[in-house]
Amino acid sequence: MFDTVVIATDGSGSAQRAVEAALDLAAKFDATVHALYVVDEGEVESTPDDVRDVLERALATTGGRALTFVREAAQADGDGDVVTAVRHGDPADEIRTYAEDVDADLIATGTRGRHGDHGFLLGSVAEEIVRHAPMPVLSVRQLEGEANPERQEV
Repeated sequence: MFDTVVIATDGSGSAQRAVEAALDLAAKFDATVHALYVVDEGEVESTPDDVRDVLERALATTGGRALTFVREAAQADGDGDVVTAVRHGDPADEIRTYAEDVDADLIATGTRGRHGDHGFLLGSVAEEIVRHAPMPVLSVRQLEGEANPERQEV
């Protein structure tokens, strides 16, 4: 059913949960796994010039850690190789485009899962992917109160 799974990761707690779920699913179908990190160019461009280089280095570090997490999680599960990639641009657009380029059968991504009055807010990357991706999307919510170690370090 699934030959190619793209895991979109940003290093957040919800992304780490999505990695685990996607790797389990990929193993069941012996699917090829692609891990993708997208540097949000809009975030970089909206940053003042004097801190832009620092932000770009921080994002590169976060991306490297996020992709390493996927690779190590796959190895710990005894799975095969993980294809890793970094793209620059609008995260939702880049994730969809990458998934189409590799003919993915599934995109897995984390979401922070909003509650209460914020539950109906639009605009998250995960929501954009769910709404516009031409293939199925597995979105995995970060548990309430769960730590987000990758984002705290940057």
